[in-house]
Amino acid sequence: MPEVPESRAVAKKRTRLSLVWIVPIVAALAGVWVAVTRILSEGPKMTIAIHSAEGLEAGKTKVRYNGVDVGGVTAIRLTDDHEGVIVTVQMEPKTEDFLVEGTKFWVVRPRISGATVSGLGTLISGAYIGMEIGRSKEKRRDFVALSAPPVVTGDTPGRFFVLQTPNLGSLDYGTPLFFRRLQVGEVVSYELDKAGKAMTVRVFVQAPYDQYVTPNTRFWHASGIDFSLSATGVSVQTQSLLSILVGGIAFETPATGPTLSPAEPEAVFTLFDKRSDAYKPAARDPQTYRLVFRQSVRGLAPGAPVEFQGIPIGEVEEISPQFDPATAEFTVPVTIGVDPRIGVKFVDENPGEKPTDRHRLVEVLTSRGLRAQLRSGSLLTGALYVALDFFPDAPPVTIDWSQQPVEMPTVPGNLEGLEASVARILKKLDKVPIQGIGDGLNKAIAELDLTLVSARGTLNSADKVVQPDSALSEQLGSTLQELSRAARGLRGLADYLEQHPESLVRGKTGEAK
Repeated sequence: MPEVPESRAVAKKRTRLSLVWIVPIVAALAGVWVAVTRILSEGPKMTIAIHSAEGLEAGKTKVRYNGVDVGGVTAIRLTDDHEGVIVTVQMEPKTEDFLVEGTKFWVVRPRISGATVSGLGTLISGAYIGMEIGRSKEKRRDFVALSAPPVVTGDTPGRFFVLQTPNLGSLDYGTPLFFRRLQVGEVVSYELDKAGKAMTVRVFVQAPYDQYVTPNTRFWHASGIDFSLSATGVSVQTQSLLSILVGGIAFETPATGPTLSPAEPEAVFTLFDKRSDAYKPAARDPQTYRLVFRQSVRGLAPGAPVEFQGIPIGEVEEISPQFDPATAEFTVPVTIGVDPRIGVKFVDENPGEKPTDRHRLVEVLTSRGLRAQLRSGSLLTGALYVALDFFPDAPPVTIDWSQQPVEMPTVPGNLEGLEASVARILKKLDKVPIQGIGDGLNKAIAELDLTLVSARGTLNSADKVVQPDSALSEQLGSTLQELSRAARGLRGLADYLEQHPESLVRGKTGEAK
């Protein structure tokens, strides 16, 4: 028989998982699932750079949009240069579309600015971060907070415009904007230009009032009460009680001129100090002239108007005294800038004429008596202005065009003539013998006193005479009685003669007797 191989049983070791490890494994898997779920359900993170973290707290301060919490501050740290603060914010889920280019953030605290009071609720709840969602599709995770809450949100209908001014005045965030004394907008921001010579003010005009802003619109400061004293008198203007308290800006479009379409958004305008400056016509290549006065110019100041027959055509630019060696006297040269409107028509109607034709025009006018004169613009303020007018009796002069600026002839002012007249009157009054007149008046008054004493004595004597118990009164009574009896007798005689007129011829008859 063949041999059968012997079989051997091999025992296999079975790996057994102890029940002890089931709980930790399940816990680990649950933890991983929770972590993954949290990460997947967590909103985006972002950073906001702000100037100061005053009022902000990590784990407490919220980010709000339209009053709804959409995130919270998780960390606050200083910037590398220690000049600002970086705030880390954990946003809520499904807020990825909020963090785009153009989204704005700001810290909401109690704030009083101009006519605007905001953030009073934070006195109880604490500061929070407000936001406005941008309209871009480009994602962004780092932002720079605004220095102040925006006055106007992006969904408010209207347009923004830019104003340029040498100084800010009383303007601030939220300062009102007026059109015909109606508040139609406000200041939203301002900044100093790079050269440091002017301020750029950004304003918002609400719809539908933004359509009244055209390229020809004028803007000016309407802060408080505009009180001015000038050669034309006293001027007081204001927009409203609100502008008196917090200031403001007013704008208006001149009624004259072409009708223009509304200005484009972000159009740039000049912000003038007052309404009169805004409506002042722009000078076109002003011509400079020199006026020499040999009288006091007290009351004349740079900026004073220059008028030609009552029409403003320029203003005074400079006033400075000068010593004239030829006459050994001081004179007062006054430099004026004149808008050449008085010669525009002459030049325009003579095409091809040379610039000397303007000179010829001035020579023609001066030959007819055109002179410069100082005149009083207001007796209340004492302000003076320069008047260009015709004086036919003025002596002829020759203008030296080689001088720069050209010297225009002048005549003494009317105030100087008035002062001379007053001086002559005072000189005549000085010759009056006031001392002698005073002595004579004293003597006359003394004699008048004596006369009054004598008259008083006469009146006393007369009063004694007319007393009821005086002898004169008794004699007068007797005399009056005799006169009464005589009057009765005469009346009886008259009655008899009326009845017997013949008795005048015959005498009394026996019957009559």
